Amino acid sequence: MDLIVARNRTDLIKARGAGTIALVPTMGALHEGHRSLVRAARTHADQVVVSIFVNPLQFGPNEDLSRYPRTFDADLEVCQEEGAAVVFAPAVEDMYPPGRQVSVHAGEMGRIVEGASRPGHFDGMLTVVLKLFNLVRPDVAVFGQKDAQQLAMIRRMVADLDVPVEIVGAPTVREPDGLALSSRNRYLSAEDRQVALALSRALRAGAAERAPARIRAAAREVLDAAAPELELDYLALVDPATFGDVPESYTGEAVLAVAARVGATRLIDNMVIALG
Repeated sequence: MDLIVARNRTDLIKARGAGTIALVPTMGALHEGHRSLVRAARTHADQVVVSIFVNPLQFGPNEDLSRYPRTFDADLEVCQEEGAAVVFAPAVEDMYPPGRQVSVHAGEMGRIVEGASRPGHFDGMLTVVLKLFNLVRPDVAVFGQKDAQQLAMIRRMVADLDVPVEIVGAPTVREPDGLALSSRNRYLSAEDRQVALALSRALRAGAAERAPARIRAAAREVLDAAAPELELDYLALVDPATFGDVPESYTGEAVLAVAARVGATRLIDNMVIALG
């Protein structure tokens, strides 16, 4: 089946076929991690819609909106190869018509951890995701665990606003050397890439421990050793549902999350750890 490219709402309505729909929202620059999301989506629905939209609302004034990689033709090839039925690629003015006033407010959870470093980011992310849900009307939506707080926020929004979409989290895909796949990895020089490996090493070091204080200390030791080439933004051990810090007495799954800048590139990574 030929891939259908829908550029606006009218095209999208015409492109929607019968049966169940799984949505994979992306900002393009697709890599193996995105391929894995499309593959996962195909197991949950009759057809897969991939959205490609670089959302300006989730970029701050000093972030990389203008230089965010855009590889649309290559992205279409990926979608075709992985069996997507439709690519929805709207223009900014189609997603955000003039006079727009209402948006989603992420609440307290959107102001901590990643939200503390990127004020307003989760408001913009949730706004575009809710708009995509309303436009595509999927039965299922698939997101990567690499953006763990994003995944938790979307689950919270779906629960709080009674959005009739099943949210599926897919495992993080890594390079053979352990670096989590990201569209921003292409910005890294060979030297930067070696420094960036400290993020996954730190997570593995933390995961070898079981007590929260020891997990944090083991991970931080690895990250401190990579300074000053690696500039740490945050290291947090949090509840996967709320992203609040876990106490020393915590038992169950926790997320060890890290963000750091290597050269001009900001990277994030995380790992789920069982405590207790």
